[in-house]
Amino acid sequence: MKKKIVIVNDKMQKNYKYVLSEPVGRNFDPEFKPELTPKQMLEMGVFGGKYMTDCRKEFPASWFKKAKLCSERHDPKLNYFKVNASQPLLVWRKKRWLYKDDPRGWFQWYCRYYMGRRLPEEDRRQIKRWKAIKRHIAQVRHNCDRGNLECRARQRQAILHWAYDSRKI
Repeated sequence: MKKKIVIVNDKMQKNYKYVLSEPVGRNFDPEFKPELTPKQMLEMGVFGGKYMTDCRKEFPASWFKKAKLCSERHDPKLNYFKVNASQPLLVWRKKRWLYKDDPRGWFQWYCRYYMGRRLPEEDRRQIKRWKAIKRHIAQVRHNCDRGNLECRARQRQAILHWAYDSRKI
């Protein structure tokens, strides 16, 4: 595959450059098996619709055709489960969940990874964080009847934010 350089200019990054070295949606780490693509997540409703409103140029236009977005504010009604399951950016920074190359956090990392960017050390860190969400999946399985989407809606929405399809639990 021919490598491609992406240049990002949005509200959080100016003239940030990265390289796409893998085909879109392929050649993932064997331990990383997301159940949803970024496009599917945006269409279902994640992050109150606010997360990706100023960086559309960076990703395929098809991701945004049916995306549930709101450029004015975070709107939990746009989330699949209609609840707020997000922490403010200030909390992310305090807990050191952010990486300098991905100031929006895990989902930004996932979108760029999905597109073909590889940063071995950061990829390992983020995949480790992704795997840790399985404890929340276990809690939903333990406390909810299968298919009862009203049970633990906030936790299900949070699980959805990590590319696990919490509708199937």
